[in-house]
Amino acid sequence: MNRKIAIDLGTSTVQIYVDGKGVVLNEPSVIAVDKYLNKVVRVGREAEELFGREPEGIEVVRPVREGVISRFNHTVAMIRRFISKGCGRFLIPPGAVIAVPSIVTDVEEHAVRDAALSAGLKEPYLIDEPVAAAIGAGIDVDSDSGHMIVDIGGGTTDIAVVCLGGAVTSSSIKTAGDSMTEAIVRHVRNKYSIQIGEREAEKAKITIGSVWRREDVQSTEITGKSLKSGVPLITELNSYDMTEALEEPMTRIIEEICSVIERTPPELVTDVADNGIILTGGGSQIYGLDKIISSVTGLPVKCAEQPSLCVVCGAAKADTAGLYSDRPRRRINVK
Repeated sequence: MNRKIAIDLGTSTVQIYVDGKGVVLNEPSVIAVDKYLNKVVRVGREAEELFGREPEGIEVVRPVREGVISRFNHTVAMIRRFISKGCGRFLIPPGAVIAVPSIVTDVEEHAVRDAALSAGLKEPYLIDEPVAAAIGAGIDVDSDSGHMIVDIGGGTTDIAVVCLGGAVTSSSIKTAGDSMTEAIVRHVRNKYSIQIGEREAEKAKITIGSVWRREDVQSTEITGKSLKSGVPLITELNSYDMTEALEEPMTRIIEEICSVIERTPPELVTDVADNGIILTGGGSQIYGLDKIISSVTGLPVKCAEQPSLCVVCGAAKADTAGLYSDRPRRRINVK
């Protein structure tokens, strides 16, 4: 049986949804490449395990950067491996709906479609990530009431006010989960003179990440290298450290949210005030994110259920019959 699949081709994670099966794959968008043979040797979690400990001749890379394809051939190989791993074999190449940042160039759109076709898919349709996220969050995007969605992924934060099946006002910035991780690395280096890797920073972000002062201070241990002596060190970070470290990327995201609100027609701003702002994406799970956005905008804010799966689930619900073929991601219908 031929099925349509949906793909969230993210900077940090690739997710695949198959009709009738649900989410069949959720793995890091990472590959390990043999530089001498130019051959992909590991993908996903197996490749991520090699970060910072690559043997000679092996390079670990993220072929998708800041929401767009940076290494075409590696992306094709990654998609092909993931489809095989998550979906098995298809008698007929499946059609696909692929979520992309709301603001991408024509060249970047073509790169996504070409990569999908080269990986063995057919009829690749593209859908704006915030629209897909809104559908996945249970919002009726076909209604005439405006809803604001903020999708914080790994490489991009996509913000949109959706109404009547499409995004009326939208923006996409390259400040998101990866920027938060990098900010933690910088904070530890500047404050404690310790160099830590991305994996340690990511672990701290997930464990005690916070952008709002907690009543109960939480802490975690991280391992790094002293910048003064070069010896390994274990230090303790607390939630206050996280609030300080994440201030810069959080400020950038909130500024962009306010910018989108300012550019939204008054009638839809009234709807947003009534309906509130919906947060999706893995980055939306940082403690206090809803509180700080609400305090700045004065609008009610809530996080969607299963926020990290909203985009791929929403893309799966998008009816491809309602997508225009010339710009097949501007307006959608929902099954």
